[in-house]
Amino acid sequence: MSGLQLTDVIKRYGQTQVIHGVDLTIEDGEFCVFVGPSGCGKSTLLRMVAGLEETTEGTIEIGARDVTRADPAERGVAMVFQTYALYPHMTVEQNMGFGLKMNGHPANEIKEKVSEASRILKLDDYLARKPVALSGGQRQRVAIGRAIVRGPEVFLFDEPLSNLDAELRVEMRVEIARLHNEIGATMIYVTHDQVEAMTLADKIVVLRAGYIEQVGAPLHLYNDPDNKFVAGFIGSPAMNFFDGVNTGGTVTVPALGGATMRAPASLTADGPVTVGVRPNKVALSDGGTHTVDLSERLGGISYHYVNAPDGSRIVVEAHDQHAPAPGSKTGISFDVEDAYFFDAKTEQRLR
Repeated sequence: MSGLQLTDVIKRYGQTQVIHGVDLTIEDGEFCVFVGPSGCGKSTLLRMVAGLEETTEGTIEIGARDVTRADPAERGVAMVFQTYALYPHMTVEQNMGFGLKMNGHPANEIKEKVSEASRILKLDDYLARKPVALSGGQRQRVAIGRAIVRGPEVFLFDEPLSNLDAELRVEMRVEIARLHNEIGATMIYVTHDQVEAMTLADKIVVLRAGYIEQVGAPLHLYNDPDNKFVAGFIGSPAMNFFDGVNTGGTVTVPALGGATMRAPASLTADGPVTVGVRPNKVALSDGGTHTVDLSERLGGISYHYVNAPDGSRIVVEAHDQHAPAPGSKTGISFDVEDAYFFDAKTEQRLR
């Protein structure tokens, strides 16, 4: 297996630039997830690594080999797409071994590699079946098996779970995590689902409009975001953001009942500032002027949506089954030490 190095990678379509000078190192055996909203460039960047999109400028190295201009077949990568792309007239075994057969590998080698991939993916009972007789999750496992038998240096996954229902998504997420643990391969995984990113990744790359916003371990990005975008994208439900005002080193937040807190050291000028608090750090309290809009009770956890007097929406995460009546009044409490501060203009984190 091999690592990956992207150096000042740029992609243009005519005069339109969609990837802007990306620098990224993915270590050998690392599970790296590209995450971001639709149109942020994550799939384009993945396809550039695969060789399915031409790199306009910069270099891409896999295992210290410059593959920037190499054909896809010469890069040592295997890609699993959103669609399964299985041959309907072939059995599972034939689908998994077809690529090796076309490349002239001997039959006994193909059988051995398909057998090993089938064991890893728990497909032994389905080898004689055709795709029509498989569930969506089983078909996706076959597509992953087809990649495994090639023995690539890097596995590429382009939103492989987006066609599955909620239960199968959880099941396949566990399967992919187990697969990575077993074979230890370098994997790059694209998703817009930050829950998938948080649960699968060793390293998350947060993209927006073709730029990398932040790179780091899942909990590092959750606990120490560099800007408002990362803070709002990583974490479910998203972080609450409020307009605040800094006056002489004291920040006042009208949406939180005029709560005051000490400004961070880097905030020296008076004026507007954005304050962020995660839903699990906010609690309902007796009395107050906030209005309960609705509650979602999920069993052991509840989400309460509360409107502040100034019209701001606050999401409160509670670990109980109590739900205040819609339209009732409530207070909001939180520990000021749990607040994040962001520049109101640049949206960069203030520490």
